[in-house]
Amino acid sequence: MEEDGAARTQSGRTPTAAPGSEGAGQDIVVAVEGAAGVVTLNRPAALNALTSDMRAALAEAFPRWSRDPQVYAVVISSTCERAFCTGGDVRQTTEKARTNRAEAVASLAAEYALVWELDCFTKPTVPLIDGLVMGSGVGISLFGTHRVAGEGYRFAMPETAIGLFPDDGVSFAFARMPGEIGMYLALTGRRIGRADAYALGLVTHCIPAARFGEIQAGLRNADPVDPLLDGRHVDPGPGELEPLREAIARCFAADSVEGILARLRAERGATQPWAEGVIEDLSRRSPTSLKITHRLVRRARRLDLRATLQHDFRLACRCLDGHDFHEGVRAMLIDRDRSPRWRPERLEDVTEAMVDAYFAPLAEELALPSRVEMQAVDR
Repeated sequence: MEEDGAARTQSGRTPTAAPGSEGAGQDIVVAVEGAAGVVTLNRPAALNALTSDMRAALAEAFPRWSRDPQVYAVVISSTCERAFCTGGDVRQTTEKARTNRAEAVASLAAEYALVWELDCFTKPTVPLIDGLVMGSGVGISLFGTHRVAGEGYRFAMPETAIGLFPDDGVSFAFARMPGEIGMYLALTGRRIGRADAYALGLVTHCIPAARFGEIQAGLRNADPVDPLLDGRHVDPGPGELEPLREAIARCFAADSVEGILARLRAERGATQPWAEGVIEDLSRRSPTSLKITHRLVRRARRLDLRATLQHDFRLACRCLDGHDFHEGVRAMLIDRDRSPRWRPERLEDVTEAMVDAYFAPLAEELALPSRVEMQAVDR
């Protein structure tokens, strides 16, 4: 195998690419190189936003690699300097919802099933993350065994700004963060760097991106993954959230979004400017999204990941049929006027009954096999 990771693999096989329309085959490359399954995200013009075809390529590869004795570990990397993956292609999702709702629902089911598949995968997985990681990019990288952050790492789940909610099971992680930091990140969608991500367990190692090639080479050679990463880890230093931890815990522990805003308005002293900025951020988010997100993060505290993904599917299907998701995508990603017209416009007009309707069981729920079934040898 060529050390530069060229198209031909050590075994003589060539990488496989996602099926689909012309040009889609280059969006993701899936190959076996030495002892490593290698996924390369290669859609830089869209900051590696995942399409249905890209997810399908991942969903096909991981079960195959779980049975392949040649594959010791899997590495996921990006050819885009600005981003690892900025999420799903939500414009594609809203277009599907308008033209073929059944196809859009099937795409959501496949998205959440992929996250569950990756969580159940038993071999080492090593996403090499530099630049932005958001939405579905978090979903395909958070639930494996290892997560490596380069110095440019920036994490965010900004879905409330487009009339959605933090999905792909990420509320499971938010619900387990200390001091209400998860609720803060879920509602505001604010970005954090690798120091905070490391402190919160979102990443396992901080390694300069210049050394990512060494990691890939080591995995191709079946080097033990923990020494390979531990020996290159660098202390990221203190995070930006550290001085705000007490204020976040104080404000975001409230039992409602209205209660959070009241506590933010009451902040005085050194944290008052921060609180005022958060209030401004929340005022631009979909009121409905804020309320369903608040309930989801609270509820996820007593759910496992499988059940969390099933809740995500319920909520996402309801968002497909609602107003705010389509309006948010229009305002933020299509027309880019950044002036979404939410319905309802005011937080106080989003009733508990409205939120209940989002969480109500579907006629056809997301069916996910148990972990034991997922890990069966003969899958």
